[in-house]
Amino acid sequence: MLIRLTPLLVAFLCTCVPAHAQTLMGFTDEASQDEHRIEAELDSLVRPGNLDEWMQYMTARPHHVGSPYDKQVVDYMAEKFRSWGYEVEVERFDVLFPTPKLRKLELLEPTTYTAMLEEPPVDGDPSTQQTDEALPPYNAFSIDGDVTAELVFVNYGVPADYEELDKRGISVEGKIVLAKYQGSWRGIKPKVAAEHGAIGCILYSDPEDDGYYQGETYPDGAFKNEYGVQRGAVMDLPAQPGDPLTPGYGATEDAERLDYTEAEGLTKIPVLPISYHDALPLLKALSGPVAPASWRGALPVTYHIGPGPARVHLQLEFNWELAPAYDVIATLKGSEYPDEWVLRGNHHDAWVHGANDPISGMVAVMEEARVVSELVKSGWQPKRTIKYCAWGAEEPGLLGSTEWVETHADELREKAVAYINTDGTGRGFLGAGGSHTLEKFFAEITEDVEDPQTGVTVFARANAESQVSDGKKLEHFELSALGSGSDYSPFFQHLGIAAFNMGFGGESSGGEYHTMYDSYAHYKRFKDPDFSYGAALVRVAGRTTLRLADAEVLPFEFERMATTLKTYGKEVMDLATRCASRPQKRTSSLRRALTS
Repeated sequence: MLIRLTPLLVAFLCTCVPAHAQTLMGFTDEASQDEHRIEAELDSLVRPGNLDEWMQYMTARPHHVGSPYDKQVVDYMAEKFRSWGYEVEVERFDVLFPTPKLRKLELLEPTTYTAMLEEPPVDGDPSTQQTDEALPPYNAFSIDGDVTAELVFVNYGVPADYEELDKRGISVEGKIVLAKYQGSWRGIKPKVAAEHGAIGCILYSDPEDDGYYQGETYPDGAFKNEYGVQRGAVMDLPAQPGDPLTPGYGATEDAERLDYTEAEGLTKIPVLPISYHDALPLLKALSGPVAPASWRGALPVTYHIGPGPARVHLQLEFNWELAPAYDVIATLKGSEYPDEWVLRGNHHDAWVHGANDPISGMVAVMEEARVVSELVKSGWQPKRTIKYCAWGAEEPGLLGSTEWVETHADELREKAVAYINTDGTGRGFLGAGGSHTLEKFFAEITEDVEDPQTGVTVFARANAESQVSDGKKLEHFELSALGSGSDYSPFFQHLGIAAFNMGFGGESSGGEYHTMYDSYAHYKRFKDPDFSYGAALVRVAGRTTLRLADAEVLPFEFERMATTLKTYGKEVMDLATRCASRPQKRTSSLRRALTS
C-alpha cells in the first residue's frame, strides 16, 4: 500500500519532538526507570509475524456464534494462553441468537424485482467461496414479519430526517422505509421508523459512504462492491443490554429464562439489510418529491422520497434458539495486590471471517499476553493481577462480555481497576476513547511509542494530522468519549469501571465491515499488510496494561474529567433550553453539581 504524506504534514511531523516523561504517573523516579526498562523489553519482544499467523488461522472459516469453527477458535486461544503460563478458564453462557430461516424482499409495483440477498465469491479470495458455512446477510433481533406496503426513502433514518419529511407533509404511517446505513447506529433506524408508524425497515449501504464513490471496490480495491451487505444486530441496547432472556443476570446453564416473545429489546418491526445492487431497483421505482441534496447518494438514479408508487413485500422468519457464547479468561496473578484486577480484552466471534473486526484487535491481545509471559520468565511480576479476556457473542449485542460482567458483578466492583479493549485496528493514526480520569495517564503513553511509518511518536503524528485536517494543535492526546458498541460497555456503562477502546486507522478505510469480504486476504492487501501497526497497538495497549498493573499509586486524575463533565453539562443545559419551557428549574441540580 502506498502512503502519501503531504509536504505540510511532513513539516509538522519534523517539528514534533517527543516529550518523553521520565517520571511516570503513579510511579516514583526509581520505579519509573524500572518501568521504562520493562517497556523497552516489551518493545523488543513484539513479533508482527505472530499476529499474521494467528489471524490466518482464526479467519480461515466463518466463526459466528454457535458455529463449529467458533469453538475451534476458542480452543486455539485457550491453548495459546495455557502454553504461555496463564491460568485459563473458559466460561460458557447460553444466549439467545436468532438466525435466518426465511428472507424475502420483492418489488411488486410499478415493476417487479426479487432481491438476491447474497454476497457472491470474488476472484482472488478463496474464503469468500465458503457461503455454505456463513450466515447470510440479516439483522439479528429483528422480529419475524410479513408485510406489504408502499416504500418511502428516509435518508439515514434518524430523527432529523423525519423532521424533514414532516415539513414536506410526508408520513411513513403504514409504510415500509428504506434507509441508508451510516449516520447513526443501525438499531436506531428501525426504532425511529416504528415510532413514526412504519411497518417495516430496509437498510442498505450507499456507495457514496463506503462504495465506489470512495475508491475501487473489492477485489480491486478496499471498498464495498455492489453485493456487499452489512450484517449487524438491531437490538435496543439502551432498553435491554445483554442476553434478552436473562435481563440483569448471567445466562448460565441453570438461569431462569424468559420466552423470547416476552423479551425487551427486540425491534417492533421487521428489518432487513440489503446491498446497493438490490437497493437500486427500489430507488428507481420511487417517485414523489426529489430528495434534498444532502440525502442523495452516488447511485445512478434520481433520488425520490416517495411514498410509492414502489410497493414492496418483506417477509422474515428466524430460528429463535440458544447458542453457546464462550469467554476465555487467562489470569496472571499479581505479586502485591492480587485482588486488584487490570482487564485486557476483545471479542473473538465474527459475523463471517472477521479479519478486521474483531481478529485484528484480538491477535493484538494475544501477542501482548505472550510478551508479558516472556517478561515473567525474565523475572518480572506484575503488582496487580492481569486478566486477558476473549469474549464470545459480541456481534449480536455484547452478549458474552455482558453475561460475564453480570455473573461476576460484585467481585468486579471490588477488584476491577480498569478494562482495556481493542476491537479492531489498521494503518494510520492512533485513536482512543476512554475514561477521562485516565486521560493524563494515557497521554504519557502516546509520547513513548513510535509510529512505525514516520518514526515520530504516535502522539506527534496524531497532533500533526490534527493541525493539518482541523487546524487544531493538541496540547496532549485527547481521549474521545466512549459510546456503546463494544465490550467495554458492560464494564464502563453498567458498573462504572474505567475503560479504554483503542486502535489505529485513517489510512485503511474500506467497505468490508460485517460483510463476507472482511477476510484475511482483504486485510493483508488493504489494512495493515506487514502488521506493523498491529505491533504498535501491542506496544500502546501493553504499556497501558503494564503501567496500571505496576503503578505504586493508581494514576487516576480528576481535573480533566471535571472539565469534560462541564462540557457535557453545558450541552445538556443548552438542549434543555431549546426543549423545555422552564430550563433553569429543570437543570438547577445539574448546575449545582458541576460547580460544587
